[in-house]
Amino acid sequence: MTAIAADSDLSSADALKAAVHQHRAITPSGVLERLFTLAFGGLVYPQIWEDPVVDLAAMELGSDHRVITIASGGCNALSYMAASPESLIAVDLNPAHIALTRLKLAAARHLPVYEQFRRFFADADSHANTAAYRAWLKPHLDSDTQRYWDKKTLNGRRRIDMFARRFYRHGLLGRFIGLAHLVARLYGVRPETIINMADLAEQRIFFDDHIAPIFDKRLVRFITGRKLSLYGLGIPPAQYEKLAGGRSMAEVLIERLRKLACDFPLNENYFAWQAFARRYDTGETAALPLYLQRENFSAIKRGAERITPYLGSFTQCLKAHPAASLDRYVLLDAQDWMTDDQLSELWSEITRTAKPGARVIFRTAGEATILPGRVRPDILERWTYEAERSRILGYMDRSAIYGGFHLYQLKAAD
Repeated sequence: MTAIAADSDLSSADALKAAVHQHRAITPSGVLERLFTLAFGGLVYPQIWEDPVVDLAAMELGSDHRVITIASGGCNALSYMAASPESLIAVDLNPAHIALTRLKLAAARHLPVYEQFRRFFADADSHANTAAYRAWLKPHLDSDTQRYWDKKTLNGRRRIDMFARRFYRHGLLGRFIGLAHLVARLYGVRPETIINMADLAEQRIFFDDHIAPIFDKRLVRFITGRKLSLYGLGIPPAQYEKLAGGRSMAEVLIERLRKLACDFPLNENYFAWQAFARRYDTGETAALPLYLQRENFSAIKRGAERITPYLGSFTQCLKAHPAASLDRYVLLDAQDWMTDDQLSELWSEITRTAKPGARVIFRTAGEATILPGRVRPDILERWTYEAERSRILGYMDRSAIYGGFHLYQLKAAD
């Protein structure tokens, strides 16, 4: 669920097209691919859906490590700074995601106190946020980012006003979750009720009695069986097939939702709050992303100075780096979108720029790693796949969206 790492020296829009458009425009698959790139042109993810706690466990970040990650909503780039790496590059093809990342960086640097930072990005539902934007953030933003947040949308409001109107209900994903709630209510189910459950046992009973049966409805099976229906999750046509894995999409979605709803206590899982309540918990002991937790605020404020946003493709960004210059690579689920040639080019650059002991982490819609047989053998043989560690970390991922988590480590030179 993120922007991707595509080829070459293209603009971000052209790079997105190069990655997604794998069929001719006049074919049914080609039409779906072009509809996806159109949908992906604006804000997609108000919140990133990869668990940073799992990422940090896999990366084992040190203070001398240099990290490159796909930015998406910018949450994890900031969250990694809880471990105080030396530097971090946040790459994305989507200008809206880069604008959101820059806004979060400005807020971390310049909002004076934690309460303002939390109100802005955790509560995200106060006119005080737009006032704070004018007073504290806008003067420190570059002109492109200012224009993005000050621009009025079709409803006549500026984009920054989303932070006064439940920000997490906006963007492609926010609207998709809202539509899913509407469908549930058509069948008499209010998904947000699950946040009132006292423990895992009650969560599982509510899920099995109320949410799971929705996926047996004929209308829901018809909707989820259409590739277009999951564009709101940021799933392009090529990734839809990998996610389905030969099963009906309704079966896959109920499996992933069951893990999200039933495998972790709600007071530990902010992903479940976003899915079922469409917001974060507002209590004093609320589960929040690492970058929004009070105890990490000082580290995030210091670390924000060491994060560099980059608008473009992952491969393009790596080409500008010298050999043996980076330690950790975070690809999210980007590779699910790629052709074999794109994968080999990406991993060629990763291998060239990797320092001794470098690690790469990524997620896949399916369970298995997708690299064998697709990345050139002479490149892949330089890396060790940590299969058992990957399996354990994937089980720990609270977002529950992906089929597999994968950790690769650079082999020692002969």
